[in-house]
Amino acid sequence: LVAATDGVGTKLRIAIETGIHNTVGIDLVAMCVNDLIVQGAEPLFFLDYFATGKLAPEIARDVIAGIAEGCKQAGCALIGGETAEMPGMYAQDDYDLAGFSVGAADRDRLLPRTVQEGDILLGLGSNGVHSNGFSLVRRLISDNNLDLNAAAPFETEHETLGQALLAPTRIYAKRLTGALRAGKVNALAHITGGGLSENIPRVLSKGQEAQIDLSAWPLPPLFAWLDDLGGIGREEMLRTFNCGIGMVLIVPPKNVSLLKKSFEESGEEVFKLGHISTSVDEDAEPCVQYTGSQTIAA
Repeated sequence: LVAATDGVGTKLRIAIETGIHNTVGIDLVAMCVNDLIVQGAEPLFFLDYFATGKLAPEIARDVIAGIAEGCKQAGCALIGGETAEMPGMYAQDDYDLAGFSVGAADRDRLLPRTVQEGDILLGLGSNGVHSNGFSLVRRLISDNNLDLNAAAPFETEHETLGQALLAPTRIYAKRLTGALRAGKVNALAHITGGGLSENIPRVLSKGQEAQIDLSAWPLPPLFAWLDDLGGIGREEMLRTFNCGIGMVLIVPPKNVSLLKKSFEESGEEVFKLGHISTSVDEDAEPCVQYTGSQTIAA
């Protein structure tokens, strides 16, 4: 059995300010079940904790509907939860969320397995900012006096800035199950806080480096806009945001073509990001090395 717990963070403030509450429940499930799948575990069930100053039934209904949708996407059961009214702890219209999920895996399928030099990194596309980096996002919006209900100032399928920022975290669990059961993957990295730079090294050994070519995938316009708005710079962008990649698979070269075809047929965007190499210093801490530069997606 494998367990995970997480929240949605300050993205909730965007939901509260825009009055859009039906997507953050998906984020809540995603942040937990994506952390289960990277350990090789398939999600079994989920519980939520909803805390607020004064319960507004219509808001709670939308949030829980999102949680139910997230569980449907993840293929797990929503078996219960807790709702707490705490006046004095939260302002009347404020609320917070926490999620808890349990999954299962055969012991010989737990991840990560041994990552080898020459293994290939495949990236699965993200759905926007997901659920990390929102303290910075909100600071940029505040400093520039931007209206969340105004039209999004970049190319997007969403009408307003708020809607674009609230695009829910992608849930990769169902998409990855077949590959994990077949033993085709050596390691997975869920790209959350810390971005590519800090999440990939967690599944590497000392002396290993992930060599990533930034020209391998386009930078979504939302991230280019954030970079320009805040003058953030490449290193900090890659450490703070997912920059268009929500999940990274580390796979043997012989499995790349099969996995890429399978994921694309299931509707995923798949990018060959680079490969694993060995550092000159075998005791060096694992890291990510970048080459090339991203172009902005059309």
